[in-house]
Order: sequence, then structure tokens, then C-alpha cells
Amino acid sequence: MNSNKKVRQMVFAALLTAFAIIIPIQFGFLKIIIPPFTATIASHVPMFIAMLISPMVAVVVGIGSTLGFSLTGLPLPVVFRASTHIVVGLIGAIIVLKNRNFKMAIIITGPIHGILEALVIIPFVPVGDYKILIITCIGAIAHHYVDGTIAYALAKAIAKSRRKNIYTAFNDSKSA
Repeated sequence: MNSNKKVRQMVFAALLTAFAIIIPIQFGFLKIIIPPFTATIASHVPMFIAMLISPMVAVVVGIGSTLGFSLTGLPLPVVFRASTHIVVGLIGAIIVLKNRNFKMAIIITGPIHGILEALVIIPFVPVGDYKILIITCIGAIAHHYVDGTIAYALAKAIAKSRRKNIYTAFNDSKSA
């Protein structure tokens, strides 16, 4: 990878990480609460956009998302759920890299995201209360697809404005 591409990816990683931190802190009015589940609409969008750039950018943005949710002062289970963005972003970025199919990456990572969010909260769930895990899993999948739709629309708009496709909109490639 040439140095220009590395710098570009670092800048995108920094900007998307800033959004991943700011969204849960400043956009609490986008929070949906279906006890015990909570979701901040658009909080996955930086992760999805990062998937279009590179696996490393997706991991960095996932770490930033975890940091953003930890800075909100929300309970530890919410922060742990945000940490799943690291793995989900990485898997999605690998799918995009191999298949150039953003929609497929969103679809495939939805159930993975939901299952991971349910798994990371197990230490916080009272023994035998599987309802919380099921609500978290289903809620995370639904939230994933809502934010995936927002991210896809945003990526398409950025690509259109740059006269490129969504796979080249964030790099110097000339193909449209």
C-alpha cells in the first residue's frame, strides 16, 4: 500500500472514529428503548462506512465506537455490546473486500451482530433469564439493518456526488 493510500485511510479512520464517538454522546435523542434493550439510531453507520474502506479502518472505528459508548456513562453491558462493532466491522470489511458486495456484507453480519451482542451481555443477565438475551439479539439485528440501510443510502449519495461507485468512493480509483 502506498503512503498516500495509508494517509487517506488514516484520515477516514479518524473521521469515522470521531463520528462513532460523537453519535452516542450527542445524539441521545435518537435512542430507542425497548426494555431491557436500547439502540441509538445511526450509531452503526460509521462502522458500515468503514467496511467500504478497509478491514483495519473498520477495526479502528469499532474501537472508537466502544470508546464513545463508554464515555456516555451508560452501563457496562451497553459498552460491551458496542465492542462487538470491532468484530462485525472486520467481518463486513472482509466480505466487501472479497466480494465487492456491501448489501451482502450488511445482510450476513446482521445475525452475527445480534448473536455477539447477546453473548457479551451474558455475565450481566440473571441466571435463567433468556428473554433478555433474545430481546437483545433480535433488537441488535433490527438496529443493524436500520443503520445498514442508512449507511447504504449515505454511501450511494457520496459515490454519486463523486461520480464513482460505493466501492471506489472513498479512494483515488477512477472507476465509476
